[in-house]
Parts: sequence; structure tokens; C-alpha cells
Amino acid sequence: MNHLALIIGHGMGSAWLLMAVVAVISLIVQWRFKSKFNQYAQMPLTSGMSGQEVAERMLRDNGIYNVQVISVEGQLTDHYNPETRTVNLSPDVYYSRSVAAAAVAAHECGHAVQHAAGYSWLSLRTTMVPITNAASTLIQFTLFIGVMLLFFAHSGIVLAIGVAGLAIVTMFAFVTLPVEFDASRRALAWLNNNYNVMQTNQEHEQAKDALWWAAMTYVVAALGSLATLLYYASMLSNRRN
Repeated sequence: MNHLALIIGHGMGSAWLLMAVVAVISLIVQWRFKSKFNQYAQMPLTSGMSGQEVAERMLRDNGIYNVQVISVEGQLTDHYNPETRTVNLSPDVYYSRSVAAAAVAAHECGHAVQHAAGYSWLSLRTTMVPITNAASTLIQFTLFIGVMLLFFAHSGIVLAIGVAGLAIVTMFAFVTLPVEFDASRRALAWLNNNYNVMQTNQEHEQAKDALWWAAMTYVVAALGSLATLLYYASMLSNRRN
């Protein structure tokens, strides 16, 4: 039993170390992404098109006429809403005529193209949204309370519920990865085939770089969620043994 406890304790230590490493990497990636976005936001498109115009043209080129491109408040709040069929662009993207704005606008339209094509990963992700939102709300209370009950009342039921909710959130984070990578792939493919939008190789490379760093933020978020799940799962397993 002591040997088993040592192994499990080592597992908790490894999970904690993984959380710390991922947290540091996440900060670096977030900083790098914002740095790249700000850099390319200062690079005007040779074509002079705004993010709104890029988005509307990409939708038309893909035969999508039932999706509206609108501006929403905030910074880096850009997203596609499959329920309202809207491509929502932040003011920094909607009105800007930069490489960064074109890349982000095309990426969000990539999600609209996925929706129109019935892309399976997007369908799965959309289906998971309600239960993931519920799980996210649940773990805000159950993890903290569960840890307290685990140590003071030796009851792991509440923490087990929190771990289950965290598992759902983690699964959602990993399902999001192919959705985001595929949207960027569709965006870059369209931009590469539309000389009227991006007219130089440098602009294409800058757009590719910006979208790659954006994708990396989703990767570290998924790894962070996994590390957190392993930490709490190890804690629960350790107390049970």
C-alpha cells in the first residue's frame, strides 16, 4: 500500500509539474500571438480591403449567402456563431485594412464554410457546447468544495463530480483543435487563390504566421485543461488509496 501511495503521489507531483510547465508555455504563446497580431495589424493590405470586405467576399466565393458579417465589441472577440449564422468581427478586424484583419476574417469565415459543408468536427463541437457550458459552471464550485471535503470529511463524491465535469471540458478543448486548424487551412487556401485580396507573398506568409500562433493558443489551452484534469484525478485517486 505504501508503495502504491508513493507511485500515486509521484503521479500528483508530475501532474502539478505539467500544470506549471503548460502555464508558462501558455503565457509565452499568448504573448507571442498578441505580439504577432499587433505587428501584422500595422501591415496594410496592398489591396486595401477591410476585414468586413474580406469576409463577405470569402462567403460569396464559397456560395454562402445566408451568413451575415457583423461587428461586435471587444478585442480579439472574433467568432462564428452557427446558431445565428453570423461572422462576428471585433472593430480591430471589421474596419481594419491590415494583414492581421484579413487573416482573422478569413479564419472565421472558414468556420462558416465548415458549417455549410457539414464538417463533422464542427458539428460535434456545436453539439457539445450546452453540456460543456454546464460542466464549466459546475466545476467552479465542485472542485474547491470537493477538495475541502476530501481532506476534512474524507469524502470524494463532490470532487469526483468536479473531475467528471473537468473531463468534459477537456474533451471539448481537444475537439476544438481540428475545428480551428481546419478553419485556418480553409482560410489560407482561399487567400492563396485570391490575388485580389492578398497580392504579395509576404502578405501570405504573414497571414499564415498569425494564424499559426492563434492555433497554438488553442493547443496550450487544451494541454492546460488536460494537466488540470490529471492533477485533480490524481488527488482523488490518492485519497481513495
